[in-house]
Amino acid sequence: MFVILLATLWLTKPQLMNANVMGIFVRQVAPLGILVLGQLLVMRVRSIDLSGAGVLLLVNYMIASGLLGDLPLPLILLVSLGIGCLVGLFNGYLVAKRRVSAVIATLAVTVIIGGFVQFVASGKPPGNMPELMNDIYKMKWGPVPLPVVLWVALTAVMAVFLSRFVYGQFVMAVGENPTASHFSGVPVERTVLMAHVIAGLFAGIAAIVQSAAVAVGSLRLGLEMPIDAVAATILGGVIFGRGDGGVWGPFFGVMCFALLFVSMTSFGVPEPGKQIARGLIILLAAIFYGLNTRKT
Repeated sequence: MFVILLATLWLTKPQLMNANVMGIFVRQVAPLGILVLGQLLVMRVRSIDLSGAGVLLLVNYMIASGLLGDLPLPLILLVSLGIGCLVGLFNGYLVAKRRVSAVIATLAVTVIIGGFVQFVASGKPPGNMPELMNDIYKMKWGPVPLPVVLWVALTAVMAVFLSRFVYGQFVMAVGENPTASHFSGVPVERTVLMAHVIAGLFAGIAAIVQSAAVAVGSLRLGLEMPIDAVAATILGGVIFGRGDGGVWGPFFGVMCFALLFVSMTSFGVPEPGKQIARGLIILLAAIFYGLNTRKT
């Protein structure tokens, strides 16, 4: 799909195939790409995480509203990452320790966080993001925007982490057969719990990048991103409940979203058309998942 979209754009709109234009569009999906890194991890241990929208919403509101007062920006960002980790820890406890359905638990967490933010905000959107965040977001490393550099770097770290460290072997074992893994000495509960904590950390990072991108506070930020993350993860070759699947496949799954939106924007497709296209991608991902499950 990535190659087809790239070829289509190359043939129809060659003027868009330059580093600056493509960098702008790829930068827009960098938060989604970072969120996908956490999604692919929990999916490989037979779980799922739909709480990313709640983390994005809470972090965005916290920074834009000045809820933390005059704390230095680095401390505010650390608190944001801590929020993501705490949400992931709570999700992991419910899923790994209490055996709650991951879909229900993480979706409920998003609803609770969303309700909390709406209550605190009293329906009024918060203010703007610190200018420094927006300035950093616009920085480039050569022709490549800084958020894209961060996304690629985190993807490379995750690839090494899963392929070279013992935890990666635990993830594969739990995904293949959690019962056999338990009797083989693999810490199944701890592996699932840690997967959700790491997913929460990536959600916190994605929330910071997305907040810097929009530059303002919003009470509806990123509501569709968790579902997009699931779709991109499945399109990237990660099969739920099998423990295998790479990291770079979902990376290109996210890139497909970027190229698709570039193509539709260049052809003047309105926002409703983009929403329909997003829904078709998610449907395609579900069908792809069903076919792969049937084969196994």
